[in-house]
Amino acid sequence: MINEIMLSTIEHIPNKEIIEIIGIARGSTVRARNIGRDFFAGLKNIVGGEIDEYTKLQAQAREQAIQRLREDASKMGADAVINVRFTTAMIMQGCAEILAYGTAVKTK
Repeated sequence: MINEIMLSTIEHIPNKEIIEIIGIARGSTVRARNIGRDFFAGLKNIVGGEIDEYTKLQAQAREQAIQRLREDASKMGADAVINVRFTTAMIMQGCAEILAYGTAVKTK
């Protein structure tokens, strides 16, 4: 049921009518780098190119934030979240929060 929560980055969902605006739904995760990733990232920094370890870390963090957003919306009784956005903030050096948020709604 949680994975059935529709997500939209725009203010509506095509072919659906919004019948109720419930409120702000959110999901976040805080991730930290680790010594293994930092070692390989340091090597990559010398030769250049994408730092795959950090790309994967960020992708996992975004997916976890989205899943938590869906869980929050489900608890609120929503069946969709519109205007979904992401933001990030550094908590401390080497540690960042990824936040996904949007407006929880009911549709028909």
